[in-house]
Amino acid sequence: MTAPPLRLEQQRSLFLVASGVSTAGSFAGITAKGWILMHGSAEPLVLALNFAALSLPTLAISGPAGVLTDRIGCERVLVRSQWALLAAAALGALAIPLLDGRAQVLLLLGSTLLVGIAGAYEQTARNKYCSLLVNDPGELGSYLASFSVVFNVGKLVGPPIGGLLVAATGPAWALGIDATSYLLPIASVMFLLRPRRDQEQRSAPGERASLSNAWQDCGSTLRGVLSLTAVLCLVNFFHPGLAPLIAARVLGPSPQDLGLFTSVLAAGSIAGGVVLQRNSDRFCRRPFLTLGSFGLVTSIAQLGMARSPGVAFSLAMAFLIGAGTAGLLSSCNLISQIGSPQVMRGRMAGLSQIAFLGGGGLSGLLAAALVMVTDLPTTFAISGGIGTALALLWIQRRSDQRLEPLRSA
Repeated sequence: MTAPPLRLEQQRSLFLVASGVSTAGSFAGITAKGWILMHGSAEPLVLALNFAALSLPTLAISGPAGVLTDRIGCERVLVRSQWALLAAAALGALAIPLLDGRAQVLLLLGSTLLVGIAGAYEQTARNKYCSLLVNDPGELGSYLASFSVVFNVGKLVGPPIGGLLVAATGPAWALGIDATSYLLPIASVMFLLRPRRDQEQRSAPGERASLSNAWQDCGSTLRGVLSLTAVLCLVNFFHPGLAPLIAARVLGPSPQDLGLFTSVLAAGSIAGGVVLQRNSDRFCRRPFLTLGSFGLVTSIAQLGMARSPGVAFSLAMAFLIGAGTAGLLSSCNLISQIGSPQVMRGRMAGLSQIAFLGGGGLSGLLAAALVMVTDLPTTFAISGGIGTALALLWIQRRSDQRLEPLRSA
């Protein structure tokens, strides 16, 4: 006898849980990779390259990913990208037993690059897929915000798992768990989820389906949201790439220290996500006040990291950095989705990724170069000062501007 299909609210919960498990595995793998690169080479540039390999593909890939999602359907793109993520993560796991030295580092960076490419497609398709799992268009904002919370819970539990596995059994186990964690979302989407496929709107071939057309048609408010996010990320979003270096300065060089530091960042991210989830409708109606405020929290915390009077204070600032950046990135994604028609939500997800992951990848490289020329506290002081000025400027000029969410899922 065939089991009855899951109700739509059950499907939403299952998709959240499956994504959370995959995220935890991914951050266990990221922690392992960061520790390997830090152990093999203490160069900030190598650490920044690893994060850049994960994030910079969005600059080239997210646009085509959004166009493809709107053209052939989000579910098809989602499944294909999840299989690609599994293969790319498995390649990184194989680098540990098969290679060492420079060859191992290059294969790990190559694995990260492939994960970044596949992830751009996966994240773009997942955003639009979420709109097929809600009954009421008003539920979409809260559901998308829930992904921020689940994502950051994965960030919280993943690094300690990665640190413990590296310390107990070596990095290969952490990278192996990263690869196998993609099996759960693949199985869920292929066999258990039954979204409202008839509600999906796809774009027709031609110029109207292009990324540039979505940029023009989304309106001046959403263009401003994307622009502000990109600028703030370019200035302030370098901590994922330099996390091993920052953790070594704040706590120590062991994998457990790195796991603790990234967990504090993740705990702050959870706090930022929860705040956004509980106030999603209100926050989205004043997008520039929301984005500017989250950016201001991050920038002030970075100024605090520049002082660094002690471990407890530095960890408190790391918590605020996590909260501010999570709120900024999730707000950009949420606002761009609920403020755009369904037919272009794939492309809007692509533009959002270009704004925050592309800006973050460049930020990591710029910060690494600045650390090499000066030092880490000076880098925090410069980025925090510029970010504070930019956030205050946008709040002053556009805080009263409102966005009326579209009432179609």
